[in-house]
Amino acid sequence: MSSIDHHLNLFPPLIQVGHAEQFIQSGKTLSSAQSPLNQSYAVFPSARKDASSLKASGVEEQPIFFASSETSPSAERRLFIGDTSIIFAALQNLTNTAQSRGQEWLHSQETHNVIRKLTLDYVNFTRECWIHTSSQGSSQFSGDHYRSLYTCLALFAVLYVPEYGYEDAPVGDDLMEWLNIHFIEPSTEEGDHLSGLDRPWEDETFWPYLVRVTLRGLSKAATFFLATLSTHPSDNLRRLAQRLSPLVQSQPHLQSFEAERDFAYASHRWKDKVKALRIELDSVSESDRHDGIENWWDRLSDIVGILEGRNEVIRRVCEDLGADWREISVSWGVFADARLRRQDLPEVASQVLDDMPQDPTNLEDMVHAALFSGDPAKALSHAAQLDPWLAAHMADLMQALSLIEKDANEDSGLSIRDFYVLGYAQYLHADPALWRITVAYMFSCGETGVRSADEVLMHVPLKLRSVGSILHGQGEQNGADNLKSGDLAGVVKDINATCYEYQREEVRRTICRIAAQTFVQEKEYGLALSYSSSAEDWPGLGRVVDRVLQEYINAGPAQFIRYVAGIAPSLQALRMQSGAQGIFVHRLMFAVRYAEFHQRLGNQDLQDAAWDLVSMFQDGLSPKSWWAVLLCDSQQLLQHDATLLFPYAGACVLLQHLEEVIARTDQGSGDEHLRVLVAKLGSGGTTEALHALQGVRLSLAKYFARCTMIGTGGKQILERKFIAAV
Repeated sequence: MSSIDHHLNLFPPLIQVGHAEQFIQSGKTLSSAQSPLNQSYAVFPSARKDASSLKASGVEEQPIFFASSETSPSAERRLFIGDTSIIFAALQNLTNTAQSRGQEWLHSQETHNVIRKLTLDYVNFTRECWIHTSSQGSSQFSGDHYRSLYTCLALFAVLYVPEYGYEDAPVGDDLMEWLNIHFIEPSTEEGDHLSGLDRPWEDETFWPYLVRVTLRGLSKAATFFLATLSTHPSDNLRRLAQRLSPLVQSQPHLQSFEAERDFAYASHRWKDKVKALRIELDSVSESDRHDGIENWWDRLSDIVGILEGRNEVIRRVCEDLGADWREISVSWGVFADARLRRQDLPEVASQVLDDMPQDPTNLEDMVHAALFSGDPAKALSHAAQLDPWLAAHMADLMQALSLIEKDANEDSGLSIRDFYVLGYAQYLHADPALWRITVAYMFSCGETGVRSADEVLMHVPLKLRSVGSILHGQGEQNGADNLKSGDLAGVVKDINATCYEYQREEVRRTICRIAAQTFVQEKEYGLALSYSSSAEDWPGLGRVVDRVLQEYINAGPAQFIRYVAGIAPSLQALRMQSGAQGIFVHRLMFAVRYAEFHQRLGNQDLQDAAWDLVSMFQDGLSPKSWWAVLLCDSQQLLQHDATLLFPYAGACVLLQHLEEVIARTDQGSGDEHLRVLVAKLGSGGTTEALHALQGVRLSLAKYFARCTMIGTGGKQILERKFIAAV
């Protein structure tokens, strides 16, 4: 299936090219039904409402085509999905451990550090994917898309997953670092251009650049360009720039102090120095505030105003520079209120957003605004539109950090976290190859997720036919080795492992039954038997054996022997399996013994073949429906001229079963006793079968006559183990 604009193309096509008119004339139309779980559709032909003149011709099977409007992940996207699913699994292990150790442990320093590490792992993976896709010619998702994921997760880490013990610490410096990493302003090219000029202040971009680097806390760049003013013609500007440079460079930052109290004290003293500079700046006369090119005093006043933390100056400067609400909010936490805490940020962001709202057409901007505003639920809503991956993993982290409600919604039965994780899992389900990752996410989402995962597991393409072909292609020896080992093949082996991991035994057995049925159709009877045994589907195992026995009827002894060779290795294991039902194992034993009989017969090991035949009757292995076939098989042994192959007692066993078959047939039970023989003989029916048995009776009569003449079969036969059996 491929998606182009609003069209879904079915493959293979439901209507062949050139047959559309024929389809319409048949009175049919196309109908579809959307899945309640994802963006997939079932498309099928159905009768038109205006086609009432068409006569119903009973129930008619119609093909159903499945298509999805979701685009399957590309190779680069699969790599990203697979790598980040490992982090997801690690967080699930952590939360599962918390269930056994209590919620207090979940909020401990040890646990918080692990959650923070996993969050930063997500950040780093999105960063690597952004760099990788940006260097590629074409990708399913652009580099800018992964950059958006990177900025959102990095902001989430700064605001909601700080280092342990720093939850109530000032957040301004951390936010400024985030802003400078992800939204670089001013550009490096601007700085390179200005640094190459002898009199950079004469360039129109000089003062906006200097103001911007100050606003961004880029002290090295600010002091460098302040130093260039040492050759400015204005004495006042040279003096003030010299005073300003150490102030910019010495602004206190929280990470430089061991205690917040020391940081607060240093910030207060630094602010006093800035106030002193303001007094000195205000003392400059009006006549010396312009250098003929620019009003340098206004620009320098803006820089000092920023350092003073004047809100109106910061807002005006940001607007003049084309900055957005993010830069205003972050600058507030660095200059206006250096002790701004995470819990106070939403109030500041709200005031800023009232005057300078976020861009509603930019989902990245909407996610940032919601995170700044302290509204995780709204952030998830926007994140889901940006990328279901982002919403799922942020929701998973948020629940672990108790940022969102854990209780399930009454209508949907899902918690906020489960809603977004399941939404992402359904996106993954667009690619059947990702079923392992899909069910891992689903199984983490309570009962609803478990049911969804069960359905996914039971509809994974098993690709069993290709497995059978591979076995044949590897040669008989490899095929035999696989069968002897009892290994489950291909995808089903992985599904079994997944079911064991999540304790989905009923699902595993259902899948094994499906696999067994498929292998029966492919005549891979050894694998079919292994799957039936693994599913503990004893009636199904019996049907496999019946199909193998049917091969004798359809294809003859040689093919039958080859098929039994595939199932024989399972016999010993089944006999030792406590849960195996004896009646079906008994049937398998008969198939193996009967194949051994024909193998000896083909190898002209007639004496052992005769012993096998009688022992199948004596041991009760042969089903009654097969008695007549075995009796007919005995005829060529009875007619062997060189020696008497059966002891007198063995011949009596054959006669006893022959008489019972004929008697039961006369009493109306012919179908039970002659069904297999009739099928083997062909179209002659019961009459031909009875005629064949009369031939066996005649052979037995002649055999008994020969026994009488030489004395119950001869010494060489009496010494055989028939005596012990009798």
